[in-house]
Amino acid sequence: MTAGPVSLDIDGLLTRTPTVRHRLDLSRPVPRPLIAQCLQLALHAPNGGNRQNWRFLVIDDPETRAGIALHYRAASDAYLAATPPEALSEKAVAGVRHLADQLHRVPVLVLAGIRGRLPHDATLAQQSGFFGSVYPALWSFMLAARSRGLGTALTTAHLAHEREVAALVGIPADAFTQVALVAVGYTTGDCGFRPTPRQPLHDVVSWNGWRS
Repeated sequence: MTAGPVSLDIDGLLTRTPTVRHRLDLSRPVPRPLIAQCLQLALHAPNGGNRQNWRFLVIDDPETRAGIALHYRAASDAYLAATPPEALSEKAVAGVRHLADQLHRVPVLVLAGIRGRLPHDATLAQQSGFFGSVYPALWSFMLAARSRGLGTALTTAHLAHEREVAALVGIPADAFTQVALVAVGYTTGDCGFRPTPRQPLHDVVSWNGWRS
């Protein structure tokens, strides 16, 4: 059984858009017009100064996907090797490994970038504004994809090989900065994901003064 469009109110959409790795349908192509619809909606996201300096590269060519997957797998292996075992759950490790092993088969990859590069001495405010001008659009894209029966997994592991990926897909690396990669595909099985488990609100929210 393969999932199709889903009917969710806004609260359901916001609480039932998980990272999907194991349940991406690797055998079903995703039509380009469907990806274009999701990106068109993503362009309405807020961004710094309304400059709209974002760029999105959609990759559905098998050979190009395979090339990116090689760099992604190398970066993921290095990340897992350097991460203490207690820092990640077995489920999290399994998810990372699965996506690394299967990325070349994921029907669509969406590579997000932004015009320009931060100086090495960029302030925290500069860094936050720079990357924060892209992430709202990425989340809008993922929500739009979810509402159309697609699953997504946002990752940044490939950025360890940013220059190599840039050369592979023709990005002028001195003029554009890659921000994230989103794996996109239809989902397998029942698409009625449960709300994503999260910490109690009380544990992470304080009012008028910081509480650790």
